[in-house]
Amino acid sequence: MASFQIIVGSMLGNTEYIAEAAETVLQELGHTTAMHFQPEFSQIDKTKQTWLLCTSTHGAGDFPENLEKFIHDLQSYDQPLADLSFIVIGVGDSSYDTFCQAGKTLYNIMLEKKATPISPLFTIDMIEIDDPESEAEKFIRSISDQL
Repeated sequence: MASFQIIVGSMLGNTEYIAEAAETVLQELGHTTAMHFQPEFSQIDKTKQTWLLCTSTHGAGDFPENLEKFIHDLQSYDQPLADLSFIVIGVGDSSYDTFCQAGKTLYNIMLEKKATPISPLFTIDMIEIDDPESEAEKFIRSISDQL
């Protein structure tokens, strides 16, 4: 089974609940997980891991404050992340023109770093979805054969 580093960017807490729901499914499927609510890039395992990156978007497409240093360190990292697979769950509000922009940006950063995507960016629209945790669970189950 795979080892997952779950990296969470959240301002209001909703994305934390979504990440926890995804973690529950991963554990049910037999994977090991480590949750990072205050992610420190240097302390997160980068070898033969799968990163599940869950982030909301704030302001004009910005990352949540708790993720800003992680993103800076990720972008500054001068080595390819070819040993990593990744999944990005973007959380946002489709009434804004920057809907899930932080998730989109993070997905592209991971591609630039040569990490391997397991799936396309998955977005959760907090305006349209009544139960975002359930959506995250369904999504993880839908890609379980690729994990």
